[in-house]
Amino acid sequence: MDRVFLETKIATADDGTVEGIAWAFATPDRVGDVILKGAFAGAVVPLPMLFGHDQNDPVGVWDTAEEREDGLHLKGRLLVDDVARAREVAALVLSGAVRGISIGFRTKKAAPRPRGGRTIEALELLEASLVVIPMHPGARVTSAKTAVLALGLAAQIQRATAQLAKR
Repeated sequence: MDRVFLETKIATADDGTVEGIAWAFATPDRVGDVILKGAFAGAVVPLPMLFGHDQNDPVGVWDTAEEREDGLHLKGRLLVDDVARAREVAALVLSGAVRGISIGFRTKKAAPRPRGGRTIEALELLEASLVVIPMHPGARVTSAKTAVLALGLAAQIQRATAQLAKR
């Protein structure tokens, strides 16, 4: 019986990086709130990355919070090397099951809007969560880097190797 040996090595820079837009300017969220550009000016990073606004479920940290013309952009990392739950959330983000970002904040200055909601001019950003359905329809994950794809590929290669070995 001939045998085939196939050694697999996959190099990956699995740092759990996640990027997204946490709030889109000029459009209201689902309850009518509008946050104006400049309201996030005092955002302090690092900022906790939670899952579903659960303060008992931190999964990472947001390292940058930047106001751009279109909204508040965040970049951070899931702590995939250190927190088991972060690895689970990374898999959910990569699969598309979790694709929203939602912010937790304390309002400092706001005025009511005629048709409901508020126009928020100043706030204190407390956290940003990865969520299934964000409050603002424009808030979403735009990029996620994880080893989940690489691990899946490694599993496929291992299965193929096992099949070849049976021949």
